[in-house]
Amino acid sequence: MQLDWPYFFSLFSMGAFWRAVVTVVELAALSWGVALLLGFFVASAQLSALPWLRLLARWYVWFFRSVPLLVLVVFVFNLPQLLPSTGWFLSVPFVSGLLSLVLSETAYMAEIHRGGLLSVSKGQREAGRALGFGYFGIQTRIVVPQAFRIALPTLVNEYVTIVKLTSLVSVISLPELLMTGQRLYAQNFLVMETLLAVAVYYVLIVSVFSIGFQWLEKRLDMQSRQPRTLSEEQCAQLRARPALAVSGQVAQRRQPASGAPLALELHGIEKSYGPQKVLKGISLTVRSGEVISLIGPSGSGKTSLIRTINALESIDRGEIILFGEAYIRAGEDLNSGQVRTGIRRIGMVFQGFNLFPHLTVLDNIKLAPGYHHPKDSALHEQEALQLLEKVGLLAHAYKYPHQMSGGQQQRVAIARALALRPDVMLFDEPTSALDPELVGDVLKVIRDLAKEGMTMLIVTHEMDFALSISDRILFMEGGHVQLDMAPDVLRDEQQGGEALARTRRFMGIAA
Repeated sequence: MQLDWPYFFSLFSMGAFWRAVVTVVELAALSWGVALLLGFFVASAQLSALPWLRLLARWYVWFFRSVPLLVLVVFVFNLPQLLPSTGWFLSVPFVSGLLSLVLSETAYMAEIHRGGLLSVSKGQREAGRALGFGYFGIQTRIVVPQAFRIALPTLVNEYVTIVKLTSLVSVISLPELLMTGQRLYAQNFLVMETLLAVAVYYVLIVSVFSIGFQWLEKRLDMQSRQPRTLSEEQCAQLRARPALAVSGQVAQRRQPASGAPLALELHGIEKSYGPQKVLKGISLTVRSGEVISLIGPSGSGKTSLIRTINALESIDRGEIILFGEAYIRAGEDLNSGQVRTGIRRIGMVFQGFNLFPHLTVLDNIKLAPGYHHPKDSALHEQEALQLLEKVGLLAHAYKYPHQMSGGQQQRVAIARALALRPDVMLFDEPTSALDPELVGDVLKVIRDLAKEGMTMLIVTHEMDFALSISDRILFMEGGHVQLDMAPDVLRDEQQGGEALARTRRFMGIAA
């Protein structure tokens, strides 16, 4: 049996087929777009802290992934027999087909989105919270853009699947490609030629949209972008812009005004992770402009302590006061306006940088000021450029984090924290993730901040640095502050008991 090639080629000039193509494209695009949106909400519900919402979302995914689409299409189209009031719209094959595809594909899209959301590290959310973002701000500005980029290839593949699944809607007489072909070969019995043409039409639809999606993937792929380093001339042009003072950056170390409240007061802070108690009644006061280094063996509670100060961890008992005002109390909501306001006065620099990989260096620094004060975009950009100049990275303003060394990324992280003009800076082992040759540049930036009078708490294992920069050194062990002493006293004091001896041994100071 030979194919009737003239008839086969004539099918590509037939209006009925091109109208069917439009139907397929409309049905697939609408199904994909609506399911994409609804799937995200179902995925978010699966990751919710509310047990009933998680259960409901998981039930939805389980049920609609279990029901065959063909069964669902027939059921939805015939639903008016049970619910006559739905007949005005469900009796339309296109509407029934669209609803069936959306119900089914939302379950699959939800799992794709869930994978994307889970792949965004916890540190990204913590960085957003440390910058004063609320839940929706973190989701829309930080998590969703990253999750979408990660999930995009699978989402594109799901569109291809939907295009092919539209053929199942032919069972309710929607004139899409397969139904159009069936009607033709029922008249002329040229089955092979007609189905081959149908297959070519499907390939054409998928190919055209695949090209478009590949272009979108390439546009969103940060890894494929070439590093853009500004020339000295371009940097000079940026420096020539009108100077805008960045609050808190002055030449000399600030002295607190007489009678000014303490920057921080910690009273009886206790914190446990399950049965393990990591903070055991920590009390601490920090004056404005004071630099305190927290040292001690791993697991002593240093990082947990500064994370409670920035509301990244709740406290089981005690209270934290910020500049004389109530800030955090045990058992209170860490999402309250009082806490959110306090967070914006505290900058946080993480051990692992936690820069936002989907944003350029400049946009990383501008993000939080733009979120909190959206009307001052020009000011935010100028201040971000000034901060990059301050940390010696102006030429790298338009690079992405992955295009920079670890030391450069940490300096960007410091600039990002400074962009909100904080009154207190927290550093969680800022150099521990760096190669030894990169440590110096980061420590220089921190040293400059100390000279300018920034109030700082620094968790560090750089003992020489701690001795040279600190007003006080706190040695922590076993969840307690074992010693709180000025560096010069720590070096010279000989009669301080076992706590002093233990601290000196830990720091490598000769007796």
